[in-house]
Amino acid sequence: MRRIVSVVMAVIIIVSLGLFGWWMFNPGPLAFAGGSTVALTDYHEADPTGVPADLANAEIVKRGEYLARAADCMVCHSAPGARDYAGGLAFPLPFGTLYSTNITADKDTGIGDYSDQDFLNAVQRGIRKDGARLYPAMPFTSYTYMTDADVLAIKAYLFSLPAIHAENRPDTLQFPFNQRWTITFWSWAFNPDVRFAPNPAKSPEWNRGAYVAEALAHCGECHTPRNAAFALDNRKKFSGALAAGWHAFNITSDKDTGVGSWTDDELFAYLAKGHAKGRGTAAGPMGEAVDASFSLMAPADIRALVAYLRSVPAIVSSEPATISSPAPASPKEGSATAGALGKKVFQQACVSCHDWSGVSAISPYATISGSRAVNDPAATNVAQIIISGTRRLTPLGIVSMPAFGSTYSNAEIAAVANYVTRRFGSAPSKLTSGDVGKLRSQTSR
Repeated sequence: MRRIVSVVMAVIIIVSLGLFGWWMFNPGPLAFAGGSTVALTDYHEADPTGVPADLANAEIVKRGEYLARAADCMVCHSAPGARDYAGGLAFPLPFGTLYSTNITADKDTGIGDYSDQDFLNAVQRGIRKDGARLYPAMPFTSYTYMTDADVLAIKAYLFSLPAIHAENRPDTLQFPFNQRWTITFWSWAFNPDVRFAPNPAKSPEWNRGAYVAEALAHCGECHTPRNAAFALDNRKKFSGALAAGWHAFNITSDKDTGVGSWTDDELFAYLAKGHAKGRGTAAGPMGEAVDASFSLMAPADIRALVAYLRSVPAIVSSEPATISSPAPASPKEGSATAGALGKKVFQQACVSCHDWSGVSAISPYATISGSRAVNDPAATNVAQIIISGTRRLTPLGIVSMPAFGSTYSNAEIAAVANYVTRRFGSAPSKLTSGDVGKLRSQTSR
């Protein structure tokens, strides 16, 4: 018994030292900006935290509603077909599945008995009311930058909604990942537990954009790669990563593999509407973020976010440059002309909306020519959208693509994804049926 305890303690010490090493050499999300920061009370420009000016004097519930949407709380805490904020959304991981929790005001199954301090501890520090640690699937390392006032406004909004009695689903993590107490050491290393501090050398718009991106919208949680300890590696900030089985693309200012060649209006349109002409349409988790969060935010906040993104240093990723010219209108011309399985499936299920050219005559949202997804040689997002489809709330109304995951086999989905990247992209993918099977298992919806 003593030997087992000694081994366990040795492992804990080694892991803790490793985490400390990662922490020592991993910069914070705003370190790239340089200069020094000041406390909010010492900042003499407009407060970059909180809500837009037209809501500054609104009641706390109204302010909380805006902030909850900006923080995208509903998407993660709502399962398909279930009521909003009642939890139950699955987060598949290699070592088991996590399920989001009920955050309505129900006292038995939700957070109805949470005090203000309990709620602050959960959101900013990743600690539940019962003292148990939350897994970093809950982005508390980003929410930690939110002010207490903003967090408590969100609480007021959640408590204003109907309390829903919905039992939380138990997680299915394998040992030792099911030991929540180990997250204590992780949090010591990777959760700074500090609030946002503005940079007076930057413009007020930049500071607002930084708060929106880092504290509220937590963009890095999807777009920044993670290190060996599953913490954000800010040395590669916003350079792209896999998230929930989808590819969150490079959004640094690199002109070839990032968004450096996009105009401000294109970035604004993509965030606010989920579509930018010649750049593609948001789908998957990003589509959900647009529909439930960005599209409901004030235009000034989206512009501030764009200004902030422009300042993030360029990082070259493995993504090839995007091809913007459409494919030939004839299926007998272009990069993919052979009568293979992929072409057959494309003709059966895709061409009526997307056309052989990739330019849709039905809706600009269905145009795939020039999109980043078809230019990704991994074809991750192409396969995922074929599997799960999409349903988007757009200024043109509801735009949807049916899910073909139950219609076509893994081999057929792999074949049509490979066909699409060859015909419309800059580098053909080589997905296999096994790859598609793995992608199916990684999605939360």
